[in-house]
Amino acid sequence: MSKILAINPGSTSTKIALYEDEKEIFVQTLDHSVEEIQKYNKVQDQFEMRKNVVLSFLQEKGYDVKTLSAVVGRGGMLPSVKSGAYLVNNKMVDRLKNNPIFEHASNLGGLIAFEIATSIGVNAYIYDSVRVDEMIDVARISGMQDIPRTSTSHVLNSRAMAMKVAKKYGKKYADMNFVVAHLGGGISINVHDKGQMVDIIADDEGPFSPERAGKVPCKALIDLCYSGKYDKATMQKKLRGNGGLKDYLNTVDVREVVQMIENGDEHAKLILEAMAYQVAKGIGDLATVVEGKVDAIIITGGIAYSEMVVSWIKKRVEFIAPVEIMPGENEMESLALGTLRVLRGEEKAREYAE
Repeated sequence: MSKILAINPGSTSTKIALYEDEKEIFVQTLDHSVEEIQKYNKVQDQFEMRKNVVLSFLQEKGYDVKTLSAVVGRGGMLPSVKSGAYLVNNKMVDRLKNNPIFEHASNLGGLIAFEIATSIGVNAYIYDSVRVDEMIDVARISGMQDIPRTSTSHVLNSRAMAMKVAKKYGKKYADMNFVVAHLGGGISINVHDKGQMVDIIADDEGPFSPERAGKVPCKALIDLCYSGKYDKATMQKKLRGNGGLKDYLNTVDVREVVQMIENGDEHAKLILEAMAYQVAKGIGDLATVVEGKVDAIIITGGIAYSEMVVSWIKKRVEFIAPVEIMPGENEMESLALGTLRVLRGEEKAREYAE
């Protein structure tokens, strides 16, 4: 039996999970107060604090880390990497500590995993890093040489759900084509062509979401930026944090919007349906990448629990392919089961070399 500890650092919390083979033993969110986080100038400076919080929780609950078979952390802001597992080595540790692409809590995932794993003599891994980039060359062209398209989407959950659907169909992930829409605080969509995520619609170039504006008219955006009404920080917040449902309806909770609609609010219905409409358009866009040869469309993420939103999307896209609803973020399971496949020899971990 393989015991796997998964570690997923967020901005103000560190989520951990323990799995024995496919069985979830526990999932726990360890919160860090704003006051605690503000003590540190850089995300990397939080390393010891977060590691100690993880170890203290395990000790309090009587879990012996020496029984672990492997430790996996959320992949951080490395230069572009392939999908799947990477062994955390000294080169990766140095990059995450001293020269990440930018500061992000996920950078700590591999670092904490490496420290714990090294102390007990097992391997540490990252799996489906947020920096996975398998885009084909033609997909990188944006229309402006100064702004190439890059791959940033909800890779971890999207690939895991695609693998689950492939298994449900009795086939291999590498033999199927999927379009996956991840609906959360941000929305991203990606297309999987025979096991490779060849194109994506990032959360700033597609549908708006509960808190992000998505793709907005460029000329009007430029005018607003230079209008003198807003500084750069405010404009960035209008796009990420205060956009989408937050801007139109002053909430980021889809459940609240559904309640507004059920109470007869026609404006709320228009806005929420517009979000679903844009998701459907994005799915249609990416279906063209594989020339319409889509085996299944997958709708996942927290908003996939909303029957109202899902029904609006489904009615517009089910002519393309069967629609599979896979609600939830599923990040801890995805990390653990990806590592389990490595331990069983079903997948091979890459060696990080930069």
